[in-house]
Amino acid sequence: MTAADPVISVGALAEPVERVGRGWTTALSLANGAIWVGWYGPLQILLASQAEDFAPGTGMSKETMLAWVTGAGAVVSLVANPLFGALSDRTTARWGRRTPWIVAGAAGGALSLLLLAGAGGVGMMALGWCLVQLTLNAAFAAVTAAVPDRVPRLQRGSVGGWLGAAQILGVVGGTGLATVAGGTGGGYAACAVFTLVGVLPYVLRYQDLRLPESARPAWSWRTFLTSFWLSPRRHPDLGWAWLTRFLINLSNALVLLYLLYYLRDRLHYDDPEQGVLILTAVNGVTLLATVVVGGVWSDRLGRRKPFVIWSGVLMAVATAALAGWQTWPGAIVAAAVLGIGFGVFTSVDFALMTDVLPKALDRGKDLGVINIANALPQVAAPALAAPIVTYLGGYRVLYLVAAVIGLAGAVLVGRIKGVD
Repeated sequence: MTAADPVISVGALAEPVERVGRGWTTALSLANGAIWVGWYGPLQILLASQAEDFAPGTGMSKETMLAWVTGAGAVVSLVANPLFGALSDRTTARWGRRTPWIVAGAAGGALSLLLLAGAGGVGMMALGWCLVQLTLNAAFAAVTAAVPDRVPRLQRGSVGGWLGAAQILGVVGGTGLATVAGGTGGGYAACAVFTLVGVLPYVLRYQDLRLPESARPAWSWRTFLTSFWLSPRRHPDLGWAWLTRFLINLSNALVLLYLLYYLRDRLHYDDPEQGVLILTAVNGVTLLATVVVGGVWSDRLGRRKPFVIWSGVLMAVATAALAGWQTWPGAIVAAAVLGIGFGVFTSVDFALMTDVLPKALDRGKDLGVINIANALPQVAAPALAAPIVTYLGGYRVLYLVAAVIGLAGAVLVGRIKGVD
């Protein structure tokens, strides 16, 4: 699977049978991690810092401003991921279906991060973040679709594990770059450079499968737009899988959204930005300890649901601990346990999603629709969290609600019938 490999056109739509090598997995994982650096440097540190700077005099609290900006970006993400996934499905470029979108998305994301670095107010901050979401979702949709394009079913748990490991390293790396790069502008610039450079090994070394023009369906606006509706009645397993991913990701989003403010305002931690980095690192270490192991174990057993169910339960327990044990040691323990659960969930749930895809021709679009379950919680979490923190009981109630939502997601995995 090097750049010298022949591009077999029928392979673009065939069910893959040849196992991918370590080099391919490593390069795709690095590209995935680079995209997450571009997302989570801002989400963990930089946007919160800008909201704190811009809020005075606007009539909004820093929490409300951050909620509006991240919510607007998440709305863009909701549309961008399935849209670019569908466009990549139809792409017949000589460089393949996915590679052009990875390059364009990463380059656009880097430029958008630099625009954010120069934001002078909430308007430019919101515009910059929406552009980051638009462009990086183009790259992410293509990276995600490359897995069912090239990886056989019984290798997807392990490949999903490595992608998950790269994801958390991207979160940690983005948080670290945002913290140590020297101010908000330096943090955005560092994330921009890493995002662009990180996709280059994959796009330069590994040739994508090319879709022949004869296999591309005739264009119709009506058909294109209606294709984004995946009927839960016709595809019930896909519907239940989407709902479980949404609920567990919503629970996780509620935990992360106000983490900086939780440390500062509730725990009164001396250096909350450093505290976020410490908790993210602890979470990352335990996640890395389980994300690949969970995926490989699932592949060997040929089973997915038990791993997703019990990882969701474990995450709900850790989230409830944040409500009942509101101390710095409690936060460290909760971060560690959340990492264990989310590691297994990340790899095995990804494999489960690829197992329930309806059609090879629509892999990018269908995964984009599934990935709405990752983006929609970013919209729902601020809308749910802001009134809870402000009026309905504060952080204790917030984390109890998050635990209940995550537990519901774990239980509903049992409704998926077509996967062991």
